[in-house]
Amino acid sequence: STGKALAKTEEKGFRCLCISTHSKFIPPKAIQNVTLSQRGPHCKNVEVIATLKGGRQVCLEPTAPWVRLTVKAILAR
Repeated sequence: STGKALAKTEEKGFRCLCISTHSKFIPPKAIQNVTLSQRGPHCKNVEVIATLKGGRQVCLEPTAPWVRLTVKAILAR
């Protein structure tokens, strides 16, 4: 399954950006950037959004062990 990100809209206010999450392994070399969105009034979930080298955005499952390791490695770059 592929995690999909939604755009923020002014009329709906801030909501969760991810409607589903991707838990299968993605090689770190294929990930260009990672954005973390902490839980808050706009969304009850922690969201991890990866931008792939091709420009596509994928929502990752934040509890998956490979996601945690990959996020640490990319943020350390």
